[in-house]
Amino acid sequence: MKIQILGIGLLSLCLALLSGCAAAPPSPEQTLIETGCPAVVPCTLGPSSPSSNGELLTDAERAELAWAECAAQVDMIYNHQQPRADP
Repeated sequence: MKIQILGIGLLSLCLALLSGCAAAPPSPEQTLIETGCPAVVPCTLGPSSPSSNGELLTDAERAELAWAECAAQVDMIYNHQQPRADP
């Protein structure tokens, strides 16, 4: 008699567990996080041949902008390589 009750108990337990196996929507796709060094591109300054004072001023502004972009990359790499202080 105990075996019959035990068998019914196990059967009802299995059915209760199987009721949780319903179709569920798929999990959202995980977002990848890149933790490596930032991408670096070479610093370049194109050739110029100004023929007027206006073009010379424009070339000087372009050179300053290129220098600032290159300096920003160097600063980014420097900051990335510095050990972080734990709070």
